[in-house]
Amino acid sequence: MAIEYTGSLQGKVRAHTPETLATTWLNAYVVLPNAGGAPKVGTVEEFKGETKAYPAVVFCHGSSGVNPQIKIFAQWLADALRVAVVVPDSMQTEDRLTYSSPVPAADYEIIHKMRSQELALAMMEIKHAPWFDGRAIIAGTSEGGVTAARYQADEKMIQEKGRMIFSWSCEDNYHVESHNTHIPDNLPVLNVMSATDKFFSQSNSYLDNPEALGYAGKVLANNPNAEIVLLPGAPHTLMNLPQARDAVQAFINRVLRS
Repeated sequence: MAIEYTGSLQGKVRAHTPETLATTWLNAYVVLPNAGGAPKVGTVEEFKGETKAYPAVVFCHGSSGVNPQIKIFAQWLADALRVAVVVPDSMQTEDRLTYSSPVPAADYEIIHKMRSQELALAMMEIKHAPWFDGRAIIAGTSEGGVTAARYQADEKMIQEKGRMIFSWSCEDNYHVESHNTHIPDNLPVLNVMSATDKFFSQSNSYLDNPEALGYAGKVLANNPNAEIVLLPGAPHTLMNLPQARDAVQAFINRVLRS
């Protein structure tokens, strides 16, 4: 059954210039641990003078940008788990293309291309951040989960220690022309999904894949270091649920501190 494209597109900018791409990194949302106090919050530019280095989570936000739930999650990571968090900010690009779903897959792919460029830049530039100790985990949620799942390092980029993919199933569906996941079979991966995710499970009437599982079980089937957590009845944005945080804490301790 063909999808009826009842969504809409907003914004005119469909490709990065070198200047807009740089801004997504320079104005990225950064949270650093702070011994004896609340985590320190700022931008990449504002933390140029830091001297203490930490492992980092490079987090790709979803279609709503660096929203309050992401900020809460980032501050919890810094406070409870003593890791730095940096969230490249795609919405720093003025009039960037955005959407309400569903729209044609080709339109989503315009945004996915921009997001992949942003993550690639972040994984090159983080090497120069004084607060980064060389150990990175890539994470992403929803639209940003696509970005995290598709990441491929080259010689200019940091090779990540693991990936955390929230609310993206790594499957073909309405949101992509092809899921195009690139995750090495031995890389530690955590995939946290709602069992009834409103966008990427069979609960979605326009999912456009009757064989979809609604989680990354197929692409991770041969990965002995992968863990999939399905949360019954959870909302699409779920990083701050206790079960999700428990899984994240165990994953980070295993990947960074074992």
